[in-house]
Amino acid sequence: MPRYVGAIDQGTTSTRFILFDRDGEIAGVDQREHAQIHPHAGWVEHDAEEIWERTQEVIAGALRNAGAHARDVAAIGITNQRETTVVWDRESGRPIHHAIVWQDTRTDRLVRELAADEGVERLRESVGLPLSTYFSGPKVAWVLEHVDGSRERAQSGELAFGTIDSWLLWNLAGGPGAATHATDVSNASRTLLMDLETLAWYEPSLELMGIPRALLPEIRSSSEIYCEAAASAVAGAPVASMIGDQQAALFGQTCFGAGEAKNTYGTGSFLLVNIGEELVRADGLLTSVAYRLADQRAKYVLEGSIAVTGAAVQWLRDGLGVISSAAEVEALARSVEDNGGVYFVPAFSGLFAPRWRDDARGVIVGLTAYAGAGHIARATLEAAAWQTRDVVDAVRAARIELSELRVDGGMTANELLMQIQADVLGMPVVRPAVSETTALGAAFAAALAVGFFADEHELRERWREDRRWSPQLDAAEREREHARWNEAVSRSLGWVTQTPS
Repeated sequence: MPRYVGAIDQGTTSTRFILFDRDGEIAGVDQREHAQIHPHAGWVEHDAEEIWERTQEVIAGALRNAGAHARDVAAIGITNQRETTVVWDRESGRPIHHAIVWQDTRTDRLVRELAADEGVERLRESVGLPLSTYFSGPKVAWVLEHVDGSRERAQSGELAFGTIDSWLLWNLAGGPGAATHATDVSNASRTLLMDLETLAWYEPSLELMGIPRALLPEIRSSSEIYCEAAASAVAGAPVASMIGDQQAALFGQTCFGAGEAKNTYGTGSFLLVNIGEELVRADGLLTSVAYRLADQRAKYVLEGSIAVTGAAVQWLRDGLGVISSAAEVEALARSVEDNGGVYFVPAFSGLFAPRWRDDARGVIVGLTAYAGAGHIARATLEAAAWQTRDVVDAVRAARIELSELRVDGGMTANELLMQIQADVLGMPVVRPAVSETTALGAAFAAALAVGFFADEHELRERWREDRRWSPQLDAAEREREHARWNEAVSRSLGWVTQTPS
């Protein structure tokens, strides 16, 4: 009998494969990095073929580390960096261009042209997203415009487009001839090309961006058997889930009910709130599909993306040199009793949710001769917490109340930050025992598809709490500090002005 479910966790800088046992514990893992390619300023690319090679290597490595074989794996799931875009030749299986990464901004002029007089919100009512360089649709349009002959080949059905989940599924299924060209609703909802209500490709988006329907994958649920792996060390195992990384973390945190939320702290942060089966739109937040299990109705999320949280700590290390490692920031911040009146708004390249101000830039305010490195370190941690509070306030404005926030990502090791987060939110913050929530979510979804676990109730039983932080800050003090934070943010706005042409 199979002992494990596996998850391919394909991220921006590396690929991992993790095996989980029936208790939801990690039994084996392997991880490999891939190259970051920067042809021009603002351009970020990956070699999709290298990613597939790394994927095969980590699958074999994790099996070896666990002393396991393909027959021990009940199913595998895929979770992935979401908006990164690949276009490949269906006959050869070779990409016609490097993958264009979600961070890439080469489509900024194209996005302005697509917005035209109707503005960046012109598609939002149907697709849940503003026109932005962030999402996949404009990246596909750029490839078709800049790779010779690609538009004609796309129209004739010779080419295939996919986000990384589609690319890995295609190759796992055997590549050319296997005809497994699919994506799931969570990834499709991040392309600007899918109607959130019908869960089908949205024709007005395709027409606006000049993307032929023949190029597109089939949209399927997040948890079902797509194919049997024909390649890699898990050949014969069913590929049974695909889910975008942030939605996978929500699923891995077992936030299955409306109003349940998680925040992932990395370079930036992503706060997702399950809003159930009915679409909700909120000012300053994005609406996407959370997941769909088999033929059940889809669940939706509100998402708040925060540009800079962990990156601010990196700046303290690399830019100011006040710490030599990121882990030192907690001790430095604990060396003072409070922020000493110092507030840091790390708007290095603008503010994301819920303000969406690209004219903002970073500011440190409230400096006096009394302020020292410890106060700046504490203000840096508080900035991560206050930005999260801003997103939670936008959720609350949509009449969605949260009872607690589940957290994951590297910064959750910082226990001072977690206490500050609970204080500024006025609600508990909960860290799970298994920190690899993204891979766990993909594994859980695959496990449901093959009956390895029976239902969502059994998944909840596998999730375990590591630590919980409860608010300790007086409510009146919380609101006074919040007012000061908002005043600091106001100082960051309008710093960048348009130069007349």
